[in-house]
Amino acid sequence: MDKKYIYKNAHKLKDIRQSLRANPTKAEEILWKFLRRNQLGYKFRRQFSINSVVVDFCSEQLKLVIELDGWTHDFEKTQLKDVRKQKMLEENGYKVVRYTNEQIFGDIGVIVADIKKICDNRASFPI
Repeated sequence: MDKKYIYKNAHKLKDIRQSLRANPTKAEEILWKFLRRNQLGYKFRRQFSINSVVVDFCSEQLKLVIELDGWTHDFEKTQLKDVRKQKMLEENGYKVVRYTNEQIFGDIGVIVADIKKICDNRASFPI
């Protein structure tokens, strides 16, 4: 398979990324407290762009994307965009994991443990 070039943090999306980082959702704030500064043993970036999309959290080392879905993801139009986004990411070798805001608010410990398990699993099988 031919390797495609992946555009990361494209300049044209800089303003969007900065705006999203400056105005995170409550769920993003909560999860970021656990992902930042390599707390799980892996570097994560928030509001990172890959090609033409911005993802909530990304570990480039693991090619792992974490998306948080709030109420806006209940709409069909948003769901269709999510499907296209996820397909593009997977075609480029990324694993996409989704959590709802309610899951983050419910028991963050369970979510963090799940993410750590996924990270360790991906790290044990080089990409």
